[in-house]
Amino acid sequence: MEIVINRNLIFAENQSLKTERLTLRPVTLSDVNDMYEYASDEETCRYVFPRHQTIKETKESIANYFMCAPFGKYGIELNTTGKLIGTIDLRIESQHHIAEIGYALNKDFWGNGYVPEAANELLRLGFEELKLMRIFATYDIDNPKSGRVMEKIGMKIEGNIPNARMWKGKVVTDVMRGITLEEWRQLHI
Repeated sequence: MEIVINRNLIFAENQSLKTERLTLRPVTLSDVNDMYEYASDEETCRYVFPRHQTIKETKESIANYFMCAPFGKYGIELNTTGKLIGTIDLRIESQHHIAEIGYALNKDFWGNGYVPEAANELLRLGFEELKLMRIFATYDIDNPKSGRVMEKIGMKIEGNIPNARMWKGKVVTDVMRGITLEEWRQLHI
């Protein structure tokens, strides 16, 4: 007999998550200036999304992506300052009990371990609360820093996907990394 898990209820009960240095919480229109700061920077968003040209575009992104269907989508806020420095999300494929994780971080905060800290909290939520069996992520082969984040949280390379997609006029090879429930448990014994 399969156990039925109400993942929407679990997300509703976990809209805000705390780590040592971060709060993962819903993104709102009051975050527009912090998000525009990095969403308008080409280096920060090169591999993630098209660079925002205007504050209005950032507002629309917040309303259409983060606020329209907020479950599993989190702003990454520094506990010390309350500044939104990025976003992270867990996109669930309920039928298969798996999820994809994705993230973006203001380049001014790169190299501090913030994304692995946030991602580890989402892995915990995914495996302990949402009862997922695998969580994966993909990154452009030309963006090894993102792969390093995935490595830090225990994700193993599952393969390369040549000609995975077109991105900004370029054919991209994606690298897929993942971690299973069993692998995650081994890391957290």
